[in-house]
Amino acid sequence: MDNIFLKGELIYLRPLQRSDLTQEYVSWLNDEEVCEFNSHAVFPYTAEKMEAYYQHVMQTFNTNIVLAIVDNTTNRHIGNIALQGINWINHNAEYAILLGNKDYWGKGYAAEASIMICKYGFERLNLHRIYCGTSSRNQGMQKLAAKMCMKQEGVRKEAMYKNGEYVDIIEYGVLKKDFKK
Repeated sequence: MDNIFLKGELIYLRPLQRSDLTQEYVSWLNDEEVCEFNSHAVFPYTAEKMEAYYQHVMQTFNTNIVLAIVDNTTNRHIGNIALQGINWINHNAEYAILLGNKDYWGKGYAAEASIMICKYGFERLNLHRIYCGTSSRNQGMQKLAAKMCMKQEGVRKEAMYKNGEYVDIIEYGVLKKDFKK
């Protein structure tokens, strides 16, 4: 349990490390089920692309905070969570999560990590608004957005092409004053 940044009951969040760039991580981004509702798994993901992504994260740390989600019990890297595109003038950021290890799906890990990063964003970064978008078919993320006190703000019609068809993107957001810890 090294380099813990935020600690919860099930997981802790820490900065992404070069040692996280494993073949397992690459496999998450090529897995159709893991990436069913995001923009990954369209083009092949490689170790070289992962290294380039890691370098980008390291160089843009002040506007893209990407943290590894790590199981408290096993210290296993199970996914990533981020506040990205942070706008320091408007005090807002986009929330993103990838829970790549399917053994952890549906067990509260994503919810705990999401509440932790929102609390961090509002309390420590003084953000005013956190937002995200998800496929209209992603029931899990829609439930997670509700747990984060997010409200539906709009719909981008047929904005994503995935698995041979266009799907709507539902936009969600939460203001600091509406976020209940």
